[in-house]
Amino acid sequence: MPIMFGGTQIGVLAACVVLFVPMGMAGYHLSRNKMLFFSGALFITLAVGVHLTPYFPSVSDFVTSVQSVVVFDNREDSCINLVNEVIWNVKPRIISSNGGDSSNDSVGHDKIWDWSKNGKVKGCDFEKLGRGDVKDLLNGSWVVVAGDSQARLLVQSLLSLILDEKRMGMIMGDLFKRHSDYEIVVDDIGMKLDFVWAPYVVNLTNLMVGFKQNRTYPDVLVIGAGLWHMLHVNNASDYDIALENLRSSVVSLLPFSPELGTDGPVTGSVSVRSPHLFWLGMPMLINEMLNTEEKREKMNDKIWHAYYGALHDSRILRSYGGPLLLLDIQSLSWNCGPRCTNDGMHYDGTVYEAAVHILLNALLIESHQKLGST
Repeated sequence: MPIMFGGTQIGVLAACVVLFVPMGMAGYHLSRNKMLFFSGALFITLAVGVHLTPYFPSVSDFVTSVQSVVVFDNREDSCINLVNEVIWNVKPRIISSNGGDSSNDSVGHDKIWDWSKNGKVKGCDFEKLGRGDVKDLLNGSWVVVAGDSQARLLVQSLLSLILDEKRMGMIMGDLFKRHSDYEIVVDDIGMKLDFVWAPYVVNLTNLMVGFKQNRTYPDVLVIGAGLWHMLHVNNASDYDIALENLRSSVVSLLPFSPELGTDGPVTGSVSVRSPHLFWLGMPMLINEMLNTEEKREKMNDKIWHAYYGALHDSRILRSYGGPLLLLDIQSLSWNCGPRCTNDGMHYDGTVYEAAVHILLNALLIESHQKLGST
């Protein structure tokens, strides 16, 4: 039976020739120059090791897995980093009175958004997903959204894409119970959604610790906090430290973490699918519209920008080397403008609808899925 040589055998044979022939020749002069011999042997061994690495998958996989622990996708030209590139068209609309008297007509505003059609963004083919697409994408998923009232509004927009108007009307009372958690199971697609009231960053950190202790991890995790800290603590440096602690807790949930999923000594990487991780940014605050003097004093532009800087300094966002992809509420609210808010802090549903579609398109990219319907 003929002997077949694969890539590995040929590589090993070539390595032996490269290694032992020069070493044998150098050994002939061993008695004259020992330093030359051992220096040459060390250099050749290292060179051979580099060339042999591709022939041993376990070595290559190990190198790749180690890199995945500390390096997050930060390619500036990838679609995942362009998914927040949304433009707005806010234009007035006359709302006619029921009586037909035009003097009683009022002016409303249509808030229309879409992704930019310029440059690289156009090539990403971002889309507003219909109900069927959203259900297919989130089928069988466990979604956790944790944070303050901004996160609750995001949950409302997400559920509005999944549930019909009648069921949405039935759940609104429970969803908007003040300072409370909420959970729902959408039986027809097997999706579970949990909203966790977590107005401070430390609440989010405790949630991460709970996931790790229970060894249960959501498929999609959206977290964000800052407004309560700004109002009640009002210290950007303290917020920065809290975010750094949160970052460590989030990273510990990722695959290949030496802390994840073992009771005894670590013997290798842990095979756990990473959640899709998102950070819900703070909205732009319109100071003169805030509804209390305390808010206007403590949540001014200077303080807001200090908190925004602390978020970047913490390196929790993927664009700064962290694990969480930003849902840029700041940009969405700023570009929608004052006509999209009544209190300078909570914005119209259109803003959070845009954030949900940004999240869904990011999920499509990360899960390598394609839209199946329109």
